[in-house]
Amino acid sequence: METRASSRYLRGSAQKARLVVDMIRGKNVGDALAILQFTNKRAAHPIEKCLRSAIANATESAERANIAVDPDDLWVKACFVDMGPHKNRRRVRPAPQGRAYREQRHFCHVTVLLSTDGKENSPVGKGAVKGKKANAPAAGVKAEGRKRDASAKTSTDSGAEKQKTTKGTPAKAEAATEETTQE
Repeated sequence: METRASSRYLRGSAQKARLVVDMIRGKNVGDALAILQFTNKRAAHPIEKCLRSAIANATESAERANIAVDPDDLWVKACFVDMGPHKNRRRVRPAPQGRAYREQRHFCHVTVLLSTDGKENSPVGKGAVKGKKANAPAAGVKAEGRKRDASAKTSTDSGAEKQKTTKGTPAKAEAATEETTQE
């Protein structure tokens, strides 16, 4: 089940609000609320209110559908910030060397999408799958520098490597592979 909530015309620029939103994307709702509560950014409080509204929307829609939803099972599937309008005032602010700045006030729109589905199915949660490490090395590749050892190559690997690296005509490449197979 997915629910959403949006807050429109929040004070502050979208760029600054995106810094806060990036911290909670893909997290559990409890973790996201804790992060927002202790984040020292101006946009954190309105985004926290939007997240709490999304939680309330999830519980209300679950009650309507006679489904039991635990708020601890919810996670932030998507969260994004769009630019809002600018308040262009005629008031002028002083600038250096006798110039003047026009005063602009920025607004933004925040949208939070919550889900109870597993994180394995979503593209956002692929790196956060439980039980798997996001930075685990692939099979056959060492973690240090992610390069194979030269001594670990088999004779078929070295022949394939020579075929790929030889320059020139295909006849030269065939000759190089014949040499390796004879050895």
